[in-house]
Amino acid sequence: MTKVLIMIPWFHPAFRAGGPIQSVANLVKQYPGDSRFYIFCGNTDLNGIRLNVPEGQWVDYYDNTMVWYSESSSRRSQLKSILKEVQPAILFCIGLYDVNFTIYPLLYSTGAKKIISVRGMLHPGALSQKSFKKKIYIWLMKSFGIPAKVVFHATDDTEAQYIRQQMGDNVTIAIAGNYPAITKSLPAAIKMPGMVKLVSIALISAMKNHLLIIEALQQVDILVEYHIYGPIKDAHYWQICKEAIKKLPQNIKVSYEGVLPPENLQTPLQQSHVFILPSKSENFGHALLGALNAGRPVITSRFTPWNGLEAAQAGINSDLTVKAIKEAILFFGKMNQEEYDKSCTAAIAYAANTINTKEIDLSYSKLFSLSSN
Repeated sequence: MTKVLIMIPWFHPAFRAGGPIQSVANLVKQYPGDSRFYIFCGNTDLNGIRLNVPEGQWVDYYDNTMVWYSESSSRRSQLKSILKEVQPAILFCIGLYDVNFTIYPLLYSTGAKKIISVRGMLHPGALSQKSFKKKIYIWLMKSFGIPAKVVFHATDDTEAQYIRQQMGDNVTIAIAGNYPAITKSLPAAIKMPGMVKLVSIALISAMKNHLLIIEALQQVDILVEYHIYGPIKDAHYWQICKEAIKKLPQNIKVSYEGVLPPENLQTPLQQSHVFILPSKSENFGHALLGALNAGRPVITSRFTPWNGLEAAQAGINSDLTVKAIKEAILFFGKMNQEEYDKSCTAAIAYAANTINTKEIDLSYSKLFSLSSN
């Protein structure tokens, strides 16, 4: 049995916010290899609120997985003790920019194969946010020779290219896609021309582009309901969004529904026509795939793995402009029931044809092999 110690800054027990958390949760649940997973994380939610979980001890998560929620004041000493106790064969660091969950584990760990999972953090869109700090961090990593001592995990060829651009052509990269969340298809919602119900389920931050949607809705002349779900990662950004919502015309109704528990994921999808999330970048986009699996067409950018939506009649890959997002919304808004039903069926087919679980199994078997080649 291969022991894998996963380092991640925060890991909500319900992995309700998608992104790296859901990627890790799906991995430990679905990976068929003979592995034992240990997740070491912080004890607070994304917004800094303390999680209601046992701290400083192993907590059962799945049959093959335990989680340790660490308190910041004793995190480094706990990490050293756990490395000695577990003696992992694999050290799997999720993300780049956290000293406690990337740099210290890499420095303290001996005898383990060391993997850094980039998780979209080297995408140009992601690097454009707080770019100066990120450039300094990457420079320091390279100065300490870390890129030459680890295996970088990319989820596709495009991310591998971004890693080489930032870390050098000679780094070791292993490609392994994300396991998708398992969701059921839903019947198409009732659809009449001249109206559309939109939904977004994601962290609320500039990267997800909620403000662009709201600005586009200011120019839409049909009836629109737009429901927003997700934790508020950037309070200042959300305040700007709320001010923009106040300026919307009466034919547009926007509501923030708070954080969505994962067991309730399909309820807002069932009540909506289109999932919309024009992200500046997505390493995977679990919510996008979940919507497609459920039979809901999506409006998103071209900076996700889910491209070719128009050709598949499963949605629209839009330019990130107010005009383009407006036109995408109107495209679905003008649909009748027959046209919309076809789009829902196409979304399910697109999702089914895109994911190959057996290939994902094999790629993680290679990633977790004790060879770095």
